[in-house]
Amino acid sequence: MAIPIECERRFLVSGEEWRSRVRHSRKIRQGYLTTADDVTVRVRRIGSSSAYLTIKTPHEGVGRVELEYQIPPDHADFLMETACGSRIVKKTRHEVTANGVSWVIDEFEGDNLGLVIAEVELECMERQLTLPDWVGPEVTAIDRFHNSHLAEHPFADWDELKRA
Repeated sequence: MAIPIECERRFLVSGEEWRSRVRHSRKIRQGYLTTADDVTVRVRRIGSSSAYLTIKTPHEGVGRVELEYQIPPDHADFLMETACGSRIVKKTRHEVTANGVSWVIDEFEGDNLGLVIAEVELECMERQLTLPDWVGPEVTAIDRFHNSHLAEHPFADWDELKRA
């Protein structure tokens, strides 16, 4: 059995041109059960009918192991209400294709309103990638842009000088 390795790159989004390329959008709400020792355990609701429990291990080289299990939506709601506290992130995820590559663009809501991040999953980090015009600075290695960090330290609380 192969263990799934997540290899992704993340970028800030600049401008609005990407909106004309949106194929599909969906609401996501995710809560964080733990982020101790660089292990993240989260519960995620996608729309009104899907829910997942996800475990991410510490980074090893260019990727990290991501294990995801579908769970009943009412279990996800229970965990978010009882175990996540305020460590909740809400966003709309848009699927976009640019230069033959599938991207997801997360448009954050609530205390993270104003933050828009584009993410692309790759088979390996060394793959050459032609960036669309609406892709801004890369934030892959900057922890404060991780969803788990945003759940505890929302974008609205950041000092203006630290946002860029």
